[in-house]
Amino acid sequence: MYPSIHEIRQTHVDTEQAAHYLLRRPQTLRAWACSADKGPLRAVRINGRLGWPVSELKRLLGVPA
Repeated sequence: MYPSIHEIRQTHVDTEQAAHYLLRRPQTLRAWACSADKGPLRAVRINGRLGWPVSELKRLLGVPA
């Protein structure tokens, strides 16, 4: 469904895709976004939607950038 994290060339991915890579539910990531001290990474707002930094996803997963 989604490409491998190694193949991503974008700087940010949406919540559903980030949840897929982190093996979490999208609701979990949305909760992280609502409370800065809850989650291991922070989202940014892009046109009113949450964007999750691919570099931070790779760092959390131990994938070389």
